[in-house]
Amino acid sequence: MALVIDLKPKEKIIVGNAVIMNDNQRTRLHIEGDAPILRERDVMKEEDATSPCKRIYFIIQLMYLAKDPTEIYDMYFTSIREVQNAAPSTALLLADISQHILGGHYYKALREARKLIDYEQELMANV
Repeated sequence: MALVIDLKPKEKIIVGNAVIMNDNQRTRLHIEGDAPILRERDVMKEEDATSPCKRIYFIIQLMYLAKDPTEIYDMYFTSIREVQNAAPSTALLLADISQHILGGHYYKALREARKLIDYEQELMANV
């Protein structure tokens, strides 16, 4: 079953190692296969990873797009230890994310990492 993605004019999408930019009109893509796919709105640039939890999201994104994600595991586990030590209440969210990563489900981990970023913002608002 193909993944169907509707692209807005000028919207970008990453498919595997390629960045695809839509032209001036809406487009519908039907994508088959198992290449990593990220919509522009889900891509975090390194310079936007300005907080510990955003950095974790960025690292997971690197894993999702990497040929060998296990090469990035050390960076990931170092980052989550730092976050968990600073904010122990993140433990359950981090456990869920790590479970997806260890299972090789990097896109699911990215979705969970969004929740972690939201939680981090909530914590910072209450400081």
